[in-house]
Amino acid sequence: MCELGQQSDISCRLCQRAQEQCGASTENLPEETYGHINSAFCDGIATTVTAAHHFIWRHLYASMQAAQTPASKLRFVTPDKESSINTLWQEKEFKQICSRELLTERAADIEKTISVKEHEREHYDFDPTMLYENRFWNRRPDGIVINKNHRTPYILEFKRSSDRNENFLRVKEDEANEQHKSIIEALKAAPEWTFEQINFVAGRRGAVVEDDFYNKLEKLNHGTSREKGQDSVGACATHMRSA
Repeated sequence: MCELGQQSDISCRLCQRAQEQCGASTENLPEETYGHINSAFCDGIATTVTAAHHFIWRHLYASMQAAQTPASKLRFVTPDKESSINTLWQEKEFKQICSRELLTERAADIEKTISVKEHEREHYDFDPTMLYENRFWNRRPDGIVINKNHRTPYILEFKRSSDRNENFLRVKEDEANEQHKSIIEALKAAPEWTFEQINFVAGRRGAVVEDDFYNKLEKLNHGTSREKGQDSVGACATHMRSA
């Protein structure tokens, strides 16, 4: 709008309205770019964007689960909703993989290397150690799938992105890996288990990098046909366009 001369202020009007409604400061607002107003970082649209993310991911997750054959050794741990690491580690199955005490110790060292965000600053100033511990246990990957035969849990993450740029896959892959690096690194403390993160990335207009998508589906379906993979990709694209 600024480039067209129809708006002089580059600050996001949606964020401004949301801040005004809750009585917060409207200084230092982010720029109103296409990417910003289509992301959860925009205070005025965050709820809608998050709901769209969950809607699409639930359908994709369900289609992957439905594609499993009777011989499949995969267990989809979080079929209905994402769960925090804290919730998962209250279950006996996860405690057997790695003790809570060992995981806490390992995670603390990794969380210290991750920058403290502005909204975390107050908690950090009060008790840095507690912040790092709570931040780790409150991390919520979009899904968890366990292959007990291979002793491999998969951490799943789904990202939506503007697909106007050719490098949208790489950008979102890096973002997802950074988001859950403390989980993956901390779980390396688990003896005899191998943890792997699988990221699914789709554009807001329904675009996916098909070869990348199929390769990741095959890891979870173990030899699924490309036809079934196309069903999952097609379902994802359809829900992306309708969200």
